[in-house]
Amino acid sequence: MTGFSFRVPPRLKLFLSYYKPYRKLLVADLFCALVVAATALLLPLCARYVTQNVLQQKTAEPFAQIVFIGGVMLVLVGIQAVCNMFVDYRGHGMGALMESDMRSDLFAHCQKLPFAFYDEQRTGQLMSRITNDLFAISELCHHGPEDLTIAVLKFAGAFIILMTINVPLTIILFLFMPLMTVYALYFNRKMNAALMRSRARIGDVNAQVEDTLAGIRVVKAFTNEALEQQKFARQNEQFVASRLAGYKSETFFYNGMEVFVHLFTITVIVVGGAGIVLNALNLTDVVTFLLYVGSLMEPIHRVVNLARLYQEGITGFNRFLEIMEIEPAIQDAPQAVDLKHVQGHIEFQNVSFRYRDDHECVLKGLSVSIKAGEYVALVGSSGVGKTTLCTLIPRFYEVTEGQILVDGQDVRHIRQCALRNHIGVVQQETYLFAGSIADNIRYGKPDASDDAIVEAARRAHAHEFIMALPEGYATDVGQRGIKLSGGQKQRLSIARVFLKNPPIIILDEATSALDNESENAVQEAMESLFVNRTVLVIAHRLSTVRHAQRILVLTENGIDEQGTHDELLALNGLYARLYHFQLRL
Repeated sequence: MTGFSFRVPPRLKLFLSYYKPYRKLLVADLFCALVVAATALLLPLCARYVTQNVLQQKTAEPFAQIVFIGGVMLVLVGIQAVCNMFVDYRGHGMGALMESDMRSDLFAHCQKLPFAFYDEQRTGQLMSRITNDLFAISELCHHGPEDLTIAVLKFAGAFIILMTINVPLTIILFLFMPLMTVYALYFNRKMNAALMRSRARIGDVNAQVEDTLAGIRVVKAFTNEALEQQKFARQNEQFVASRLAGYKSETFFYNGMEVFVHLFTITVIVVGGAGIVLNALNLTDVVTFLLYVGSLMEPIHRVVNLARLYQEGITGFNRFLEIMEIEPAIQDAPQAVDLKHVQGHIEFQNVSFRYRDDHECVLKGLSVSIKAGEYVALVGSSGVGKTTLCTLIPRFYEVTEGQILVDGQDVRHIRQCALRNHIGVVQQETYLFAGSIADNIRYGKPDASDDAIVEAARRAHAHEFIMALPEGYATDVGQRGIKLSGGQKQRLSIARVFLKNPPIIILDEATSALDNESENAVQEAMESLFVNRTVLVIAHRLSTVRHAQRILVLTENGIDEQGTHDELLALNGLYARLYHFQLRL
């Protein structure tokens, strides 16, 4: 015979783990909740004592006894008020702290997820999960334990006290409880389903707003405000429909519960009145029952409110877990090592890659070796995998087959942070963060000095335009660098790499947004950066890679040609045709 063991469900265990840092505060909060419930149960007993022992029996010095009981009741009310204030203030604070912890964990987890995850997600939906979905959890974390404690103690205490007064009336009164429970559970399920739909719909609204406002210049350029309004209206209507379904379930739930509360009062009046007529009850007992019915309304309201908070909170928590339970597809191996004293030798060995299992391979069986300190250019038509090839080196995506080696080490056996610390990337789509120019350059090396930032900007030929701005390096670039031109943004992104000073550099169309004069200047500056570093440059303008030590011409079949600029022109193949075609433009 095996012993019984109870295992806490993993999701509940995770939820409860967020109480751990605040367990002392939780204990104090629950203690105050117990005191609140106890004082609420004692107050009607004080009224019963005055009615039964003082007024009816006409004891000696009734006035003094009434004053004494009144004083006791005032003390109880004072204690209850203090405890309620602690519960409301400190309890809400505990809920807000737990919400903050969950939001921090979710944000940290989102940063661990690979590019492939974000390829399938909309920013607005993720923002909704990180912000809106966690609002209700704060209230649930706070009100859940205390409301449950108060409700259970009041119900149990009231049941015991009323049973000592009159058993039949108490049983009749509490017979409504199972019916009320079934009713509440049924509409709770409907509320939960409606809330889940509503959470998803508000995420869609956020995603549509983010998409439209991020592309507002395109919207205005094509005068498509009406189209965007229609798209927003469609998402907004779906959200309203989901909320109306939720309101319908809430209406039946709350009003039904109110009906049950009134049924309690009516039952006491009718059955109690009949008991008085039949001499089975006295007026004091009926008044006491009515007082406890009044005190029962408050825990019933708490239970109703708790049910609402539970549905909203658990819905948000489930959506929180939907992201938290996604295991990062790219993780450090158990025995992953740091990469030190990097030389920059990169080798692709029979590498194949597809973005999804049901997609065609972007790269198939590709093998190439790039020597340490070699300047290699990747050229070819769009869609042949130039950018994909470069994103596999820092493990932004994981190879489907084969392996990539850096200094003889498989990148999958190197810690991601250590690997990426030695790689500088300038992407074709430049992204600047909201903040100052100095902050954006310093992003390449957070502990860099102001002098180092200025030097990096000079080397990227950005110092002159920065100093021409009203606030120089303190100039705010606006959301996504909107206050700067495309060329200025690109030079700042290049300055980041100068500041980072890594042994491996990947430039994806890094000078595509520059004018000819600026491009030539930056090209000269980058030539000095390329010395003794491994450099991979992706370029569509072939004139920018003429000085590369080796040019790889990619096609859908892999590397079709490779050599220096002069060697490839002499070969008179694909590269020569592309080069001569661009010269004619």
